[in-house]
Amino acid sequence: MLPSVSILQQIGLGILLVVVVLWAVGLVRLTRRGNHGTAAPYRQRPPRSRARLDAVPRQTGPGGPASENVDLTPAERQAFDDLVRQLTSRS
Repeated sequence: MLPSVSILQQIGLGILLVVVVLWAVGLVRLTRRGNHGTAAPYRQRPPRSRARLDAVPRQTGPGGPASENVDLTPAERQAFDDLVRQLTSRS
């Protein structure tokens, strides 16, 4: 190895490389975990995006909670309008 590098630094580098390799293998296994029990790991699978979208509940409408509405007083509405003008003039 390099004569200017101590043995502890070489051991540390070796441990670091092993950890990086294990992390990369774990990451690859995590990303390929979606094919639960298929015989061929590279077999064509149906897209799962629709199933994921169906899993998200509706936020408003007949299937979700009612929309919230807050009535503002004229003074509050004016203060909000002033705040919006200040924020939009800065950009």
